[in-house]
Amino acid sequence: MARVVAAMAMTHSPGLTGWFTRASEEYQQAALRATAEMRRRLLAARPDVVVMVSNDHLLNWPINNVPEFTVGIGDEHVGPADWFDEWLGMEKYRVPGHPALARWIVNEGARRRLMLAYLRRMQFDDGISVPIHYLNPDGKFPLVPVTMNCTVPPIPTPERAYQVGMVLREVLRAYPGPERIAVIATGGLSHEPGGPRYFWVDEEFDRWFLDLLKKGDHRALLRECTLERMEEAGSGGTAELLAWILVLAFTSGPADVLAYMPAIAWRSGTGMVLWNDVAP
Repeated sequence: MARVVAAMAMTHSPGLTGWFTRASEEYQQAALRATAEMRRRLLAARPDVVVMVSNDHLLNWPINNVPEFTVGIGDEHVGPADWFDEWLGMEKYRVPGHPALARWIVNEGARRRLMLAYLRRMQFDDGISVPIHYLNPDGKFPLVPVTMNCTVPPIPTPERAYQVGMVLREVLRAYPGPERIAVIATGGLSHEPGGPRYFWVDEEFDRWFLDLLKKGDHRALLRECTLERMEEAGSGGTAELLAWILVLAFTSGPADVLAYMPAIAWRSGTGMVLWNDVAP
């Protein structure tokens, strides 16, 4: 049976690749150290596949038809999407997929009353591309991308995201192959893309949220970190932390916060975390 061997999360701000040097040297070095440690831990975990949970920025679906969750089931994944490559300062990359596991997630999810959309060809912007750049630059680890709607109301509540994480945890464990699986969340922290608070970061919210992760109390986080609180910290962007809450369901115990940077230059509160223990 398959086994989840690593869980981690990071911000996917396009500034981390597209205009990295606009932030202070201190922030640049902190980000490089943190992502290098994430990469080191990923290599040490020896996953056969990475399931990466991000959000869809209306790139793959029209605004009037956005599924709650979508799984990329392709044999190969190519990014960034046209136009985003220049914005992100990235060359095109190719990462192998794991269609057998991806299809299992869709089919087994349905058996467990979790209906997931799927795409054979999924387009990627910063949500998947920035973490790929830092954590899987050589395409060593096959990828199963899972994107969620964090943009068009109604969006999932934190409780719903956590519930989906619990189902996905059981689905992955039930996969009949011997695969070692790493689960990575991307998005957040506080930001308001294109809004009136575009050049602003809610440092107080970010540190509060990260402190909740460090305490490892899932119930407290779900009780206190509401959608309304996330919207107050940056409308249209901060709710990307729902991906982190989904991956939280795979973990037990406190998270290690590797770095936090209230990086207005990157247009986002920026952080990287690891969990030392996955749920039994």
